[in-house]
Amino acid sequence: MLAQARTVMVSVFTVILMAQGAMAEDRGPVTNLPMPRFVSMKASEGNVRRGPSLTHRIDWVYKHRNMPLEVTGEFGHWRRVRDREGAGGWVHYSLLSGVRTVIVAQDDVVLHGRPDTRTTPVAQLEPGVVARLGECNDDWCRLSAGGYRGWARKEMLWGVKPDEIRE
Repeated sequence: MLAQARTVMVSVFTVILMAQGAMAEDRGPVTNLPMPRFVSMKASEGNVRRGPSLTHRIDWVYKHRNMPLEVTGEFGHWRRVRDREGAGGWVHYSLLSGVRTVIVAQDDVVLHGRPDTRTTPVAQLEPGVVARLGECNDDWCRLSAGGYRGWARKEMLWGVKPDEIRE
C-alpha cells in the first residue's frame, strides 16, 4: 500500500514538473516574453541571417519598415523571426520594435466605424497593406492605415493571433 502511495505521489510530481516545463516553453529564454509573439521591423532595412551572429551568412534583407514579423526563437541579442510567407531567419533585436502592425491578408478588406459589418465603411484596404494594430476583441481589430481608422475582421489580417484580445 505504501509503495502504491509513493508511486502515485511520484506520478503527480512528474505531471506537475511536465506542466511547468510546458509553461516555460511558452516564454522566451532571454526576454521571458511570450513565444511565439508578433513584433515589427523598426528599421527600414534589416539583414536576415542563417544563424544568431554576425559571422552567419546573410540570406536576404527585409526592406519594409513596420512589417510585422513573428518571433519564434531567441538567442542572446538575436531573434529568430518569420514573415507572412513563412520565410525567416535571425535578426538582431535592435532592428525590431514591440509596436504591433498587421498585413492585410485578404482581398479588399473593409474598415468599418465600429466592429460591425452593418456600419458604414470607412475605407477599403488592399492585400499587402501594413496597418498599425490597435485594440482587438474576439473577431475584430481596430486598425490605422493611410490616415484612416476603423475596424476589420481579424481573420483577414496576418500579425495577430486568432484568440488574441487587446485593449
